[in-house]
Amino acid sequence: MNWQRELVAYQIYPRSFNDSNGDGIGDLQGVIEKLDYLKDLGIDLIWISPIYKSPNDDNGYDISDYKDILEEFGTIEDFDKLLEEVHKRGMSLIMDLVINHTSDEHPWFIEAKSSKYSPKRDWYIWKKGKKIINEVDSREPNNWASIFGGSAWEYDSNSDEYYLHLFSKKMPDLNWENEELRNALYEMINWWLDKGIDGFRVDAISHIKKYDYDDMVNPDNLKYVPSFDKQMKQPGIEKLLQDLKENTFDKHDVFTIAEASGVKIDDLEEWAGNKNGKFSMIFQFEHMHLWNMDNTQKSTLIDFKKTLSSWQDAIYKDGWIALFLENHDLTRSVSKLGDENKYWKESAKALALMYFMQMGTPFIYQGQEIGMTNADYDSINDFNDAATIYQYNERVEQGMSEEESLEIVKATTRDNSRTPMQWNNAENGGFTTGASWMKVNKNYKKVNVEDELKDKGSILNFYKKMIKVRKENKTLIYGKYELILEEHEKIYAYTRILNNKKYIIITNISAEKVKFDYERESLKYENLILSNYKVSRHEDISKFTLKPYEARLYKLN
Repeated sequence: MNWQRELVAYQIYPRSFNDSNGDGIGDLQGVIEKLDYLKDLGIDLIWISPIYKSPNDDNGYDISDYKDILEEFGTIEDFDKLLEEVHKRGMSLIMDLVINHTSDEHPWFIEAKSSKYSPKRDWYIWKKGKKIINEVDSREPNNWASIFGGSAWEYDSNSDEYYLHLFSKKMPDLNWENEELRNALYEMINWWLDKGIDGFRVDAISHIKKYDYDDMVNPDNLKYVPSFDKQMKQPGIEKLLQDLKENTFDKHDVFTIAEASGVKIDDLEEWAGNKNGKFSMIFQFEHMHLWNMDNTQKSTLIDFKKTLSSWQDAIYKDGWIALFLENHDLTRSVSKLGDENKYWKESAKALALMYFMQMGTPFIYQGQEIGMTNADYDSINDFNDAATIYQYNERVEQGMSEEESLEIVKATTRDNSRTPMQWNNAENGGFTTGASWMKVNKNYKKVNVEDELKDKGSILNFYKKMIKVRKENKTLIYGKYELILEEHEKIYAYTRILNNKKYIIITNISAEKVKFDYERESLKYENLILSNYKVSRHEDISKFTLKPYEARLYKLN
């Protein structure tokens, strides 16, 4: 058993969490003000998204100084106070570690760009362009597309070379093949660990090993080619990750979780195995790519169950993963997977129980615990995310109507999860007394912490009960997971078994009434631990009808 695996974690997106000084932007003092709320919820570990100094091209994931705090969030002294207050309450704090790239305003890149002969030139990835038209004009080294859209290469007229940026052009990729660069990163990481933080969520780490840059070149085709699979988990990355681990994480008893795009079940032992894992656990995204990502194609619940179950089977043998439905890059789960209107409360609870009682470490994203929904914006001008705006404009330039492109934005943008936290029914949802950096969802008068704390049947109080149940039952942490009713199109149900103790989790992930018929188990009323509807004492104990988005947890023996 492992202390890191028994935690319940909570992600804070600081810009939208709580504003303490009325400037419209969340800050570190605002986080400190809400620590008692998180403790009361049952949180053990807080992951805070980037708070480093940054030009904010990508909301803090473009870092210009790893050892300083962005002024609008506060100071390094504010951070020290936050860390002290978190530890005082018996909780842990992990930082977001962004080491695939920096900002183009980082001193390292400024120096690297100053001259082809700069000592830091090789800390980034530079290539000559391809000559075309009588060898006069040049084009990008290859036609890779950036993940944010457009070319993955940006021209530097000073040196007549291009630098690689898998994300925004203001986020140049670091060259992990350079030992001096790696040592500089390790020094920075150890500086934070020596400060006493409890670990890191490691951003975009599967991208640090690059593919052959001469691949995918078509000089007669100006179109940029998506190459996501060639920009992650490339052969040889394991050596780089081992070097990182030995020089940083192994020196401390810390929690590390990797954003592991492209990592498959076969990679689990290498990335998060019990003995040889490079990280404590990983975020895997296979299940989130299944469900109606672009509104054109919808996978079935059966696909969703099979994918999650395959990971459950894998970690029972070796390794560990995070359990999640939301983060700062995803749409809101109740809007995407549930019903944010008629069955808002019921579906938010059903989704929560469905994922929370599986094997793994559960993560809650801010606002998820009160059922926050997607942004209700009506204009592209209301959105902030750089990738969203670029892709909206690109579709319009290619002939799509503004209305159609906006509908895609509404369904898919990362801004859906970045609207300010809704604390009460006062102006701006209690997030700020000033002009909010981003519009608050208009439903804050219905969906907010203060009102839900008073309502015994609220989503928030359901989360509190659910967290308590999980913590009090080791079977719900370490017990073997077994999917039942595998081919059912609306019910997601499974059991957890450990040392003769057994639980069953039953969730109806649909807006229809569904018959539950599973005669292998006797579901006694007195063994009902948690549900999101009132359950009759007199119903059939093996056959009953689940209401829309009904969820139940029983102890079997």
